[in-house]
Amino acid sequence: MDQTAISTPARAGGEFFAAALGPTQRRYEALRAYLFEGLSGPAAAGRFGYRPETLASMVRDFRAGRRDFFVIGRPGPKVAPAKEAARDRIVELRHAGRSAYEIARVLAAEGTPLNRTGVAEVLAEQGFARMWPRPHLLRGLPRREVLPRAAAIDFERWPERCETRLAGLLLAVPELVALDLPGLVERAGYPGSKVIPAVSSLLSLLALKLVSLRRVSHVLDLAADPGAALFAGLVALPKATALTTYSYRLSHERQRRFLAALGRAMLDSDLAVGRDFDLDFHAVMHWGEDAALEKHYVPRRSQRTRSVLTFFAQDAGTHNLVYANADLSKAAQAREVLAFCDHWRSVSGADPAMVVLDQRVTTQEVLGQLDRRGVHFITLRMRSPALIGHIEALGEKAWKSVSLDREGNYRKPQVVDEAVTLSIYPGTIRQLVVRGLGREAPTVIITNDLELTAKALIERYARRMTIEQRLAEAIQSFHLDALASAVPLNVDLDVVLSVLAASVCASLRRRLGAGYAAATPDTIQRRFLSTGGIVLKHGDTIIVRLDRRTYSPVLRSADIADVTVPWWGGRRLHFEYA
Repeated sequence: MDQTAISTPARAGGEFFAAALGPTQRRYEALRAYLFEGLSGPAAAGRFGYRPETLASMVRDFRAGRRDFFVIGRPGPKVAPAKEAARDRIVELRHAGRSAYEIARVLAAEGTPLNRTGVAEVLAEQGFARMWPRPHLLRGLPRREVLPRAAAIDFERWPERCETRLAGLLLAVPELVALDLPGLVERAGYPGSKVIPAVSSLLSLLALKLVSLRRVSHVLDLAADPGAALFAGLVALPKATALTTYSYRLSHERQRRFLAALGRAMLDSDLAVGRDFDLDFHAVMHWGEDAALEKHYVPRRSQRTRSVLTFFAQDAGTHNLVYANADLSKAAQAREVLAFCDHWRSVSGADPAMVVLDQRVTTQEVLGQLDRRGVHFITLRMRSPALIGHIEALGEKAWKSVSLDREGNYRKPQVVDEAVTLSIYPGTIRQLVVRGLGREAPTVIITNDLELTAKALIERYARRMTIEQRLAEAIQSFHLDALASAVPLNVDLDVVLSVLAASVCASLRRRLGAGYAAATPDTIQRRFLSTGGIVLKHGDTIIVRLDRRTYSPVLRSADIADVTVPWWGGRRLHFEYA
């Protein structure tokens, strides 16, 4: 039956339903014929001018919830003249076997341009299934640009002068030299290859972090940039597959050794004090399908979902991240605080003096083990019905006011400081019940520190929130939440690279002066690391001449001295500012 066939209507007005169908009604009628009337797929498709595979695609979308046949469209123009002008030609080209990408190119050449998205919308309205673009040669197009292969840089063949949009990335090189990156890589045991040294492989991945490139698959955006390649000591950066493959060659034990060496370097360079730490978990949501991952609570989604559970530690004295681990399971997560203490003992020779953690990080049993090791802790206690009853029974005389050293409201909360017993924790523990902090229910702090005043304990726990700020900065600047996406990358390595990138930004921030003492990594990236410029080769000296920008005076007054770069064969790096 032809979709445009007209029969005599039974009643006045029925002629509307015998008219030619629009795309939406046509889809509706085809699905109704197949799903409700029981026509076979080929019969229903043929009645309304569809191919059987197109109808199968429509049925799949319908069953998945795409049923907005008669929903009123969004406000705005109801007519798209460019689409209508090109509609017949688009249909003609699709019948000739062209994809949306190819059709858009033909329309542009014919003087009726319509972008690929517009072409795809017209094709969908006409009921055509999606078609992937054919290879370039089949379309009569030249091959895609072939990027240079990654290899160690040969400075004898390096041009005397080259322009780069990432000259500012080289500002991170003195910080990496100060941290002795080649020594860190050697102590970690990271492998290299005959073509690409281990340091260059790690620097290639670090470059993506420092320039805020969201995914490893986007490395082609800067792979051939001479500034990015020079940063890693290569002719060009490795491509996505090579970087992914390399990341999975690196075991958790290697990440652990790298972090231990980095921790010692941070202590030596005053990037960490090393006594007092804030600890927290962060769940990195997985966006793919059929993930062999456990479910964890993801705050961004306010739900439990498949995710990679990561753990971070921040030095409380400098607010710099010093530790990360993504090799976690539900069964072992409560003991991760002990694993961090073991790690820091290997770094500094002693356990942390104090750890401050959220109530969900560990258990009472593990808190008892911390106490036996002589590690002070501060955390919150869950408000059980029994605890709520105890708080409600406290008399007014039990509450004492304290004055906190902070701006704004809630500077004078009331506190009950008492010794209590818990269900599993061995012995008694100090408990602070605090009201007047702007919350409906009192906050309950527990600690094994018997020396600090109630005021000091409250203020110290409040500063724990800075680790959440550091994690938010890592998400913003180093795309911490993109690790478990469709781009396969060793998450355990990538969280370690986030710690290294944060250390580099913190070290550079110190050189920029007091005005940047609190600058976030994304500010450093945007104002300095993303600056373009020119790279000049003068003998054994590499001169980086940065473009003039609003923030050039900051760099001119910064303490950035010349440095000898080991992965450049001992060549000297010198900066000039326009």
